[in-house]
Amino acid sequence: MSLESYRLRPATSVDLPALYRICLRTGDAGKDATYLQDDADLLGEVFVGPYVMLEPELAFTLEGVRGLAGYVLGALDTENFNQRLKSEWLPRLQRLHADPGDDSGQWQGSDWVRRAVHHPFLDVPSVLKPYPSHVHIDLLAEARGQGIGRHLMQTIMEELARLGSPGIHLQVNPRNAAAQAFYRNLGFVPLSSSDLPADTMFMAYKLGDDDGGY
Repeated sequence: MSLESYRLRPATSVDLPALYRICLRTGDAGKDATYLQDDADLLGEVFVGPYVMLEPELAFTLEGVRGLAGYVLGALDTENFNQRLKSEWLPRLQRLHADPGDDSGQWQGSDWVRRAVHHPFLDVPSVLKPYPSHVHIDLLAEARGQGIGRHLMQTIMEELARLGSPGIHLQVNPRNAAAQAFYRNLGFVPLSSSDLPADTMFMAYKLGDDDGGY
């Protein structure tokens, strides 16, 4: 299929079950994480749901002939978004899911996500200050390699620029070389700081008057 076979539209709460499945099927450094998780919804509850519900104007889903095949999500002001996560979204999940403790050697299934629910990284270190917005994108394998990911990223980058954001950042799994190359081709550069978590890679892009060239 080609880009013309898909339609990018605003995501709604009705889409959440399908979006959670996409999150699960891309949750292992871009590969299917179904076999790794014991809770099929938890990845989506943490990494998709809050964007659709708390910042719906920056939540888009990709619709194809076989159903939803991806999404791109964003937050204009990461500090504000993280505060809302802490006060409006995470408390319910914390009540539903016990903290598995800090011994990662004892974790099983979705325990690493449960740990993140209770101990989320919500700081915005100084290295991220020039890039106050952040984005998150996932595509099923059927929608990759056709320029669709670039189209989705351009759409949300243009929207964030229109809203006045000076820059955006994102996180990418260090094992996902294809994703790193994809973001580099869009103009993103890696960030390095002792204030950032060591288990993920942060990349950033400065928005400006010449954004049409990414």
